[in-house]
Amino acid sequence: MLDTLPKLEAIAFPAIRRATLHTLQLNLGYRCNLQCQHCHVNAGPRREETMSDETIESAFRLIERGGVKTLDLTGGAPEMHPRFHEIVERARALGLHVMDRCNLTILEEPGQEGLAEFLAANDVEVIASLPCYLEENVDAQRGDGVFEASLSGLKRLNALGYGDDKPLNLVFNPQGASLPPGQAALEADYKKQLAERFGIRFNNLFTITNMPIKRFGSLLLSKGTFDEYMQLLKDSFQPQNLDGVMCRGLLSVDWRGRLYDCDFNQMLELPLAESIADIEPSQLEGRAIRIAGHCYGCTAGQGSSCGGAL
Repeated sequence: MLDTLPKLEAIAFPAIRRATLHTLQLNLGYRCNLQCQHCHVNAGPRREETMSDETIESAFRLIERGGVKTLDLTGGAPEMHPRFHEIVERARALGLHVMDRCNLTILEEPGQEGLAEFLAANDVEVIASLPCYLEENVDAQRGDGVFEASLSGLKRLNALGYGDDKPLNLVFNPQGASLPPGQAALEADYKKQLAERFGIRFNNLFTITNMPIKRFGSLLLSKGTFDEYMQLLKDSFQPQNLDGVMCRGLLSVDWRGRLYDCDFNQMLELPLAESIADIEPSQLEGRAIRIAGHCYGCTAGQGSSCGGAL
């Protein structure tokens, strides 16, 4: 796979400093039942990396030191971690809001029976990837049959109250080297299409720019379009987005326990610290964030973060 980091590190970006920590994002491992073209973590069924018991305990010690209000669980498919249920229950017992970044098809996988009911019983916010409401586009990006399995997962969640009183938010990624369309207009279109065609409800749509790293970045390099895409991101830079980027209030932890300013820095191996034990949450505020050219992906156009447009 072609590495974009040398090119990204050569691109200047405005300095950013951390604000108050409120979200801890745990990447529980890179194993996933899907292998999507746009996946910035390069996840797939054959990945074996998984967060150890020791790292999980270190994460909860950090949580107990204060400041963290939200636990954001991601992967891969985070639900494939053997301690996923326990992590959710412990976080909820500590009063944390828990978010599960779910690919929807995992709800239909053998061995995951009862997963949707577990998420509902623990009031877990579901953030579900659905890159389009058209079958041909979803299957082209994520694999044959993914669209139908995603609809089944959405209907299962709707039956448990998701999309109504339980938060169900969808995630849109562009099909290629372009910026996402306006989030508000696209959300209205998604709601109309999914409701009229399939009877499906959801709360919010988050649009996320494809980052020029890992699988997608390698694809850009192989096609000779990396520089063109980076120029699009740079030309679309909006300085007002700097105040809202996720790295200012989020701490990302990889499966090994290394700390990063964001999930994207994690994938580029740009650590904030080598271990959770090396960080005191109260000392993070005001600290410089590690930056490179990929940061234009979060600040171009309407902006982009784990919570959608800024």
